[in-house]
Amino acid sequence: MKRIVIFASGSGTNAENLIKFFHNRENASVIQVLTNNPRAKVLDRCKKLNVSALSFNRTAFTKTTDVLDLLKNSQPDLIVLAGFLWKFPENILQHFPNKVINVHPALLPKYGGKGMYGMHVHEAVVNNKEKETGITIHYVNEHYDEGAIIFQAKCKVNTTDSAEDVAKKIHLLEMEHFPEVVNQVLFSE
Repeated sequence: MKRIVIFASGSGTNAENLIKFFHNRENASVIQVLTNNPRAKVLDRCKKLNVSALSFNRTAFTKTTDVLDLLKNSQPDLIVLAGFLWKFPENILQHFPNKVINVHPALLPKYGGKGMYGMHVHEAVVNNKEKETGITIHYVNEHYDEGAIIFQAKCKVNTTDSAEDVAKKIHLLEMEHFPEVVNQVLFSE
């Protein structure tokens, strides 16, 4: 049984989608969700879905080995960042090489880097009059949004689209593709 740990910072729609996708599977499941936000809606979603969820602070994540120790005990086959906003620490990346992936709401390398998440990305796409955007699922390394690309899916951006319209299109792409790509990465080893 493959074990997935999800990191999320906010509402948790991607985390919920992944939990439901892997629910009742014989070969993989989401065993835990970790968040850096003690008020994140993802905690409520996990409670309803009966999945272990914990929050942690920046000290536990970057200054001590608390989160790393928790992960060592969980022994995940894959760590999935689903709307997680902090840069991942090198000690975790070194302990889990090529085992941490992220979904980014743009076609990297465009619109990546520190501060480029959520509506910030969609507003930049609209303001720059891009004709298309999409999602990028990639491995996580020590730099924001620079890990090797695993998968991209595109959608058209209309001249009349607002950032909110783009966000809806991106959300649909995430819901459709993210669980399948996570599943492929899990079983490609």
